[in-house]
Amino acid sequence: MQARNVLGTSAPLDLSGDPRRLRKERNVRWLFLSAAVFTILVSVAIVLSLVGEAVAFLQSIASEIDEGLGSLMADGWFPRRDRFDLRTIIWHTLSVSIIAMLVATPLGLGAAVYLSEYARPGVRRVLKPVLEVLAGIPSVVLGYFALRFITPDILRNLWDTAQQSNLMAAGIGVGILIIPLVSSVSEDAMQAVPRALREASYGLGAKKWHTSVRVVFPAALSGIVAALILGLSRAIGETMVVAIAAGATGGSLLQLNPLYGGQTMTGAMASLAIGSDQVAGGVAAFQSLFFVGLLLFLMTLVLNIGSERLVRRFRQRY
Repeated sequence: MQARNVLGTSAPLDLSGDPRRLRKERNVRWLFLSAAVFTILVSVAIVLSLVGEAVAFLQSIASEIDEGLGSLMADGWFPRRDRFDLRTIIWHTLSVSIIAMLVATPLGLGAAVYLSEYARPGVRRVLKPVLEVLAGIPSVVLGYFALRFITPDILRNLWDTAQQSNLMAAGIGVGILIIPLVSSVSEDAMQAVPRALREASYGLGAKKWHTSVRVVFPAALSGIVAALILGLSRAIGETMVVAIAAGATGGSLLQLNPLYGGQTMTGAMASLAIGSDQVAGGVAAFQSLFFVGLLLFLMTLVLNIGSERLVRRFRQRY
């Protein structure tokens, strides 16, 4: 059936739209597509550069160092002496990250529950921006805070054996740094829980704390898990706090005691890259930077994949 146009004839109407508007829409679409493709190409280029230098690193130590690949299990991380013990920097990184999560998880989730369930609207409007300001503090400031306050005024009052630079202080500093991240994402997840679930819980006679812990928290579990894994990824990738508070030295022995100084993966890269002749003195010191960077990339990639699967598993639709 043909519709009549404004002139009353039976000619078909042209519904394609204004040509100028369509041309503008096409240009905008190509602009966004170009931005997306450019982002992907940059990511691929970064990964390829890391993989290429990491392979060169393995080939170099296999052919030019007496111990060969055994230097990856040497007695400590001393790249300028061709000692590349991966156990040292990986364990120290995990130690700092675990300590940071032990600090950030209860404080961040506690702040999120309070802001979401207990705080009045006026109090929430004040406290949430104040909490998020903490995320804007430069990490170098928190590094010196951990070095000059946490270690001498807190840790040494508890343990006399704590060194001036230690993994415990670095972990606490990183934990303080990621509290706003965990709190903000978790609080947004709790705010997304429908009000009807709270009202149903109250209608059954539940108290506010019971509703918060047994109803709201499980309903927002997918977002909370994502917040924790995001905070863990941030802790693993933190550089300045660990470089300052844990000891930005040229190398480190494997330390199981967090009260002693150590070298994390990011701290090892920072200390090795300092100076104009930053990689002098080692056969494969330069390539080790890219090898450690590739390991960091793989660790964060695994965390992101695990986070996506956990979020899908615990996600609830309302």
